[in-house]
Amino acid sequence: MVHIGEMIRAELARQERTPAWLARKINCQRPNVYYIFAQKSINTELLERISIALNVDFFRLYSERLAEGE
Repeated sequence: MVHIGEMIRAELARQERTPAWLARKINCQRPNVYYIFAQKSINTELLERISIALNVDFFRLYSERLAEGE
C-alpha cells in the first residue's frame, strides 16, 4: 500500500526542500505539511498541488500499484 505522506516527505528531502517551502508553494501553514506527512491517503486536489510544487507525478504511484495488481 502507498503511504502518500511518507512519499511526499521523502521527495521533499530528496529535493533538499523544507516543509516551510512546501507550505508556501501549496498555500498552507507549515504544521499542515507535517500533518500531510502522517497521512496514508490524501485529497486529490491537494495531491495535485503538491505534485505541481515538487514537479513529481505522485498519482503515478497509484497507477503503478494498479498495474501490478495489488
